[in-house]
Amino acid sequence: MAIENQRVAGYAFLQGMYSDEFFPDHLVDKGKAILLRLCERIEAERPADLTALYALTHAATEEFNALEEEFAAAGSEIETFARESIADDFGFVASSYGFEDADAEQLIATRDW
Repeated sequence: MAIENQRVAGYAFLQGMYSDEFFPDHLVDKGKAILLRLCERIEAERPADLTALYALTHAATEEFNALEEEFAAAGSEIETFARESIADDFGFVASSYGFEDADAEQLIATRDW
């Protein structure tokens, strides 16, 4: 499914992680794919309120939790810079779909990183 939201379609997800060689590109690609799937789900399901949005972002956060093991195996980790980059992009997604009042911590409340 192609992303309909033009703001999102043209956005460079996890750009800071791509520019830091500590984070393997193939794993950052997986993180970007998680965020794009989140956008696809938001467009398909059209969450009516923050509770519904948080259910979607929590599912995506769980995918990042699983990805942490792959980062560790590659000699990397989802550390402070990565956490901030990922959290910022979750916030970007929420605001891009009209949820400007979403709580940044609540968007990724199920994180292990």
